[in-house]
Amino acid sequence: MLNYLPLVGILIVILGFLLRLNTLAVVAAAALATGLAAGRDLGEVISILGKAFNESRYVSIVWLALPVIGLLEHYGLRQQARRVISGFAGATTGRLLLAYLFFRQVTAAIGLNSIAGHPQTVRPLVAPMAEAAAERTGPIDGRTRERVKAMSAATDNVGNFFGEDIFIAIGSILLIIGFLDQNGIQVAPLQLSVWAIPTAIVAFIIHGARLLWLDKSLAQTPSARSERSRGAPASSLEKRPSTSLGTSDDGMPS
Repeated sequence: MLNYLPLVGILIVILGFLLRLNTLAVVAAAALATGLAAGRDLGEVISILGKAFNESRYVSIVWLALPVIGLLEHYGLRQQARRVISGFAGATTGRLLLAYLFFRQVTAAIGLNSIAGHPQTVRPLVAPMAEAAAERTGPIDGRTRERVKAMSAATDNVGNFFGEDIFIAIGSILLIIGFLDQNGIQVAPLQLSVWAIPTAIVAFIIHGARLLWLDKSLAQTPSARSERSRGAPASSLEKRPSTSLGTSDDGMPS
């Protein structure tokens, strides 16, 4: 008879996520429960977890960077990023994101796709700088701010997705090769990488056009945003005709 008791870890994970408990605590509890349900003692389960963590310790390097980024944000990283981009006269949201798109594609193409990403660069650096560039012509509303943030995240996705396929040792290339090999098609990794270059170029052109269009849409009404930021001039208020009945200084109706 099959023993389904070790599957209790799956139930713990589901309940933990439904109750919105701490993810790390839920996963650790599920691992311990699964090991104990499988007939292992507590010391052996902890030993197995420790060995697996030690053999995959390169993965923990990424997680160690997250608290560092959190500390930098706490001490004003986002504010400094906004201040830096405000010092460049010709900086716009589209141009900034276009430069980041080029950087992301080139680094991903040579296998350095882990040096940037949403938690490492987009949230603490790229998005605040893009927002600051959008505010150069005046304050922006909440919908425009969210649009700038979304475009910043999309730029990272496009650059990484279409750039990493140029690198021959990436998982997607190996997956494609394996699938084609199962169907009797022999393809070298270099061939796939070479044919990924035109796709990356087209993706850069298309998304680059979207970024330049974003600049155009943000600059459609800069004067109106500037007037809202400065307030209406007093002369315009003085020249505004009165729409209500009243009396003038000489006692005649106005």
